[in-house]
Amino acid sequence: MQALSPHLLAEILDREPVARLALIGDGGAPEVMPIVFALVGEALYSPIDGKPKSSARLARLRYIAREPRVGLVIDRYADDWRQLWWLRLAAVAREVGADHPDFEAAVVALRGKYPQYQSTPLFSGEPTMIRFEILDSRWWSAAGLDGLRDATAFSAPPRE
Repeated sequence: MQALSPHLLAEILDREPVARLALIGDGGAPEVMPIVFALVGEALYSPIDGKPKSSARLARLRYIAREPRVGLVIDRYADDWRQLWWLRLAAVAREVGADHPDFEAAVVALRGKYPQYQSTPLFSGEPTMIRFEILDSRWWSAAGLDGLRDATAFSAPPRE
C-alpha cells in the first residue's frame, strides 16, 4: 500500500466532517463513537462541546486516561462501490485544556470547520479537548490512490 502524502492526508482531514473514534472501554470492551475534529499542525483536536451529554465527565475521557492508544476511521460510502474509501489512523489521545499551546488554534479551526458552533457552545463546562497525535495511517480505496485523490475533490469545501 502506497503511503499518503502529508498534503493529501491533511486535505482529507480538513475536509471530512466526522471520524469514528475507537477506544477500549470498561472491562476491555470496544467502544466506538462519532466525533468532530479539526487538524492543527500534525494533530487532531476534538472538543468536549455543548451538544447534550449524559454526564459532565464523559466515559471517553476516562477510557483515554486509562488507555491512550486509540483508532480513528474516516470513510466514504456510496451506492457506486467504485467510490468507496476509508482512512484509518492509529493515534495517542490525551485530554488537554486551555493552557495547551495549540488550544486557541484548535478553537479557531473547529469554529471555521463547523458553522454549527455559531449556535452550539464549543465547550461544555471547562474548556476541554481531546488531542490525537497521529502515529500511523492506513487507507483503502476501491479506485486506488487516484480514487482517494478524486474523492477529496468532491468532499465538503475546505475551511477558509
